[in-house]
Amino acid sequence: MKLERLMKEKDVDAILITNMLNIRYFTGFTGTTGIVIVIGKKKYFLTDFRYVVQGKNEVEKNGFELICENISTLKKVGELLKENRVKKLGIENQSVTLDQFDLFKSNFGDIEYINLNDSFIKEREIKNELEIKLIQKSIKIAEKALELTVPKIKVGIKEREIAVELEYQMRKLGASKPSFEIIVASNERSALPHGVASEKVIEEGFLTIDYGCFYKGYASDITRTFYVGNTPKEKHFEIYEIVRVANELAIKAVKPGISTHELDLIARNYIKEKGYGEYFGHGLGHGIGLQIHEYPSVSFKAENKILKEGMIITIEPGIYIPNFGGVRIEDDILVTKNSYEILTNLEKNMIKL
Repeated sequence: MKLERLMKEKDVDAILITNMLNIRYFTGFTGTTGIVIVIGKKKYFLTDFRYVVQGKNEVEKNGFELICENISTLKKVGELLKENRVKKLGIENQSVTLDQFDLFKSNFGDIEYINLNDSFIKEREIKNELEIKLIQKSIKIAEKALELTVPKIKVGIKEREIAVELEYQMRKLGASKPSFEIIVASNERSALPHGVASEKVIEEGFLTIDYGCFYKGYASDITRTFYVGNTPKEKHFEIYEIVRVANELAIKAVKPGISTHELDLIARNYIKEKGYGEYFGHGLGHGIGLQIHEYPSVSFKAENKILKEGMIITIEPGIYIPNFGGVRIEDDILVTKNSYEILTNLEKNMIKL
C-alpha cells in the first residue's frame, strides 16, 4: 500500500493529508471537505455530516474508516494521534498554509512534523489503467468539442466568443469544466504563449487555441494553431512546419528510459537549427492527471527525470514572434512499456479557416 510504504521511507508514525486532490487520489472521495490520517495500518477519513453517505460509498471500499466530525476535525485528529502515541507526523508542506500549521500545533500537542515535500505528487506520476481511461475520455471530449467549434471561427468574431462556445461544447459532452482558462489568441496575440481569450476581434493571421477539460477529475490539454483567412505568407507556412516537425520528432523519441532534458532538447535543438531558437522560451511539456500540470516536467528548466511506463505527458513546442504571431502544437502522450501512444488525434497539418 502506497501510504504505508511512504511512512516507512520517511520514517514517520503517521501521515496527515489535507489537500483534496491527494485525498481524492488515495481514497476516491470526490467531495470538497475532508481530512485523511493514516497511522500504521489504520486509515481514517474525517468529514462532516454533509458527506457521510457519499464518503461511505467512496472511501470505505478503499479501506478507509469514515469518521463524522461536525465540530472540529483537527481536534479529532489530535485525539487519534494521542491515542496511538504518534511522535512523528508527515505533512504536505507544499499545501499547508501557515494558518493551518498553527492549527496543527494547537490541536496536536507535542509532536514532530516531517515535511513530505513532493512525495504525493510523485506518487501520482504513474497512471493506472482507470486513470488512463479517464484521461483518454477527457481528451475525446475536448477534441469533439473543438471539431464542433471550428466551423464558427471566422474573421470578425471575438476570441472570447470562441472560448465560450468551446467550453459549452465540452460541458455538453460530459466535461465538468475546462481544465484551465481557455487560450484563444489571434493574429499578433498568438505570439503570447498564455494569451487567454480576450474581447479582441479575430483578424486574418494565426489563431492559437490551447484548452482542455476535466472529466471525472482528470484533465486533458491540447493546443492547435490555425490560419484564419485566405492569404498566409511564406513565413506563416515556414514557422508552422518547423513547430509541427519539432512536435513529431519529440513524440517519436518518447520511451521509458529517456530523460526529460533529452526529450526537451530534441525539439529545442531542431527549432534552434532552423533559426528560431530565441522564440521558443518555455519547456517542452509536463505531466497531466488530477491537475493540469503534474510531474514530470519536460523542461530544461526543471529537474531532469527519467520517463517511465504509465506516465502521461504533453509535447508542446512553439515559436512566438512579437508583432507577427506564434504557433504551438500540443499533444498528450502515454509512455508505454517500450514506446509511446499518442492519445490526441486532431489534424496537425496547417488548416486554413
